[in-house]
Amino acid sequence: MSCFIVSFLYSSTISHNHDTTTIFAINQNNFWAFNFVLTIRQKWSASFFIIEGLNNASLDPNVDVVISPPAIYLLLAKEIASNGVQVAAQNVYDKGNGAYTGEISPEQLKDAGINWVIIGHSERRALLGESDRFVASKTRAALAGGLSVILCIGESLEEREAGTTIDVVTRQLQAVADEVSDWSNIVIAYEPVWAIGTGKVATTEQAQEVHAAIRDWLKKTVSDKAAEGTRILYGGSVTDKNSKELATQPDVDGFLVGGASLKPAFVDIINSAA
Repeated sequence: MSCFIVSFLYSSTISHNHDTTTIFAINQNNFWAFNFVLTIRQKWSASFFIIEGLNNASLDPNVDVVISPPAIYLLLAKEIASNGVQVAAQNVYDKGNGAYTGEISPEQLKDAGINWVIIGHSERRALLGESDRFVASKTRAALAGGLSVILCIGESLEEREAGTTIDVVTRQLQAVADEVSDWSNIVIAYEPVWAIGTGKVATTEQAQEVHAAIRDWLKKTVSDKAAEGTRILYGGSVTDKNSKELATQPDVDGFLVGGASLKPAFVDIINSAA
């Protein structure tokens, strides 16, 4: 396993008020992600800013960097990215090539040289009504099409307060397990919805509890190999101030970071994953 970074802008927000960009990073043990909101005036310049910053940054050689802009910027991002930076899609359809107007198939992404895709993000689940079953179907199709998947899971505030966090995340994972047997090309991103962009962050104990439960689920449901080899990241108001403490937890392999990715310190966070 190696370090991994993804930066993405939500295409659904490009024509409205905000752009959202995320960067992920993984090394042999850790996976980091950075997510931030930008004004519409910065659109492509935001992606360009991130790519140029990463192109010129002194990144640990063990870090793989992936940028994930809206679909209309995928090829442009791929063209200008250097310094080992790769490109990922934000979404993919669960069917192959066919009459699915507006959708992008795994085959189309592969034809464009895209090797990674993000699936199951909390905003797509909440705003677009993507069910566990649909997320699982997309994951199966992406893997079958030769893509590697960043699989997002997480609970709402209501579910957290009801004490059903573990039930929720394992239910989301089970839906994927019903469709997929080989997890070698899946990275799990645990993003508690209540902590995304709110300034709230799970304590180290809370994060470790959920990550350990995910690891245990992988061992019992998938395989020992999957439990040992699958990287699990935490996302939700992560900064350079709390990332080091969270990273000390045995089952926290990295992070999905918020506003901190707009600051120079985000490169330090990436390199600290090495």
